[in-house]
Amino acid sequence: MQGREALPDEGDGGRPEGRDRHVPVMLKRCLDMLAPALTEPGAVVVDCTLGLGGHSEALLTRFPGVRLVALDRDKEALRLSGERLAPYGDRATLVHAVYDELPEVLDRLGVPRVQGVLFDLGVSSMQLDEADRGFAYAQDAPLDMRMDQTTGISAAEVLNTYPPGELVRILRAYGEEKQAKRIVSAVVRERDKEPFTNSARLVELIRDALPQAAKRTGGNPAKRTFQALRIEVNGELSVLERAIPAAVKALAVGGRVAVLSYHSLEDRLVKQVFAAGAANTAPPGLPVVPERYQPRLKLLTRGAELPTEEEVAENRRAAPARLRGVERIREESAE
Repeated sequence: MQGREALPDEGDGGRPEGRDRHVPVMLKRCLDMLAPALTEPGAVVVDCTLGLGGHSEALLTRFPGVRLVALDRDKEALRLSGERLAPYGDRATLVHAVYDELPEVLDRLGVPRVQGVLFDLGVSSMQLDEADRGFAYAQDAPLDMRMDQTTGISAAEVLNTYPPGELVRILRAYGEEKQAKRIVSAVVRERDKEPFTNSARLVELIRDALPQAAKRTGGNPAKRTFQALRIEVNGELSVLERAIPAAVKALAVGGRVAVLSYHSLEDRLVKQVFAAGAANTAPPGLPVVPERYQPRLKLLTRGAELPTEEEVAENRRAAPARLRGVERIREESAE
């Protein structure tokens, strides 16, 4: 995964190195789901969210004939995972890219079709644990939240410059925050006095803005606002909307995609794309269904699979994970 997990309610802010701070979520289940597609020598698997390389390392180890292409928008993640995957030599190709750029990456590498694709969505363990990235609300840090710190606008810029109505929309749509208007009113009032720069001031403002009843449920009251800002800063849902269909299109027949998501917005989008591909699109009443109307995909999960209680006990960041998978069972006639 990208070490991906939902934001935890607490964090010690420490900076453990490499694999010690990275526990891949649902690792065995992901490998088992992709395994039937990766047995042939020369099979290509794409880790769209490399992070610290836990899933990638496991893929290279379990499937010795496989070639890995791994993407990440975070240059520090690429550096650290590059060290981790160095023993695998040219079996691993690491690329600085956002995962909706998958078609361009494969085209540059001369890879027409792949046998497996893995997504582990959301924010990574590394990004959570690096205090200066501003993803975690349990410690004071600059309000940055960019996964690629070389481009784009920060969370502070969003808070300080977006119109109030747009901020309300973001908190409602991306954070499912029922108290969005209260929070935004407080933000606008405070940013007029002094622009926001650090997370602690935002967390305190949210605590003060919410009614007591809203603070008694759902963990840290800042959780939903931080999620919404992170999704906006990194364009996560629009990127995912392009990336999942692109991954399906890149699959050879018999190839598989596995997606780990961490909140309902991501999971809903993945579910819709997979369900559409697995549906019969024939007009009603045809006695024989032509091939072009038959499903392109076979669902590999009944609904979304959840982590086991044992895994959640060992790695609390796994708790919100939802896993879905599909297999490509035929080409599209238009492809």
